[in-house]
Amino acid sequence: MDEKKKQIPLRLSDSLWRELAAWAEDDFRSVNGQIEFLLTECVHQRKKSRSFEKNDENVV
Repeated sequence: MDEKKKQIPLRLSDSLWRELAAWAEDDFRSVNGQIEFLLTECVHQRKKSRSFEKNDENVV
């Protein structure tokens, strides 16, 4: 499945850019790739958290 990617403008502070660039370099990614990786991880964590909360509500 070929997933199309959306292009979005993103404004970051210089300090955040530097932190992300250093982190990306450590992980052998581009800054764009690092941002995409981090956002994907956050979405997965949120889904897991919400799933856990829904299951927890049913255990009364």
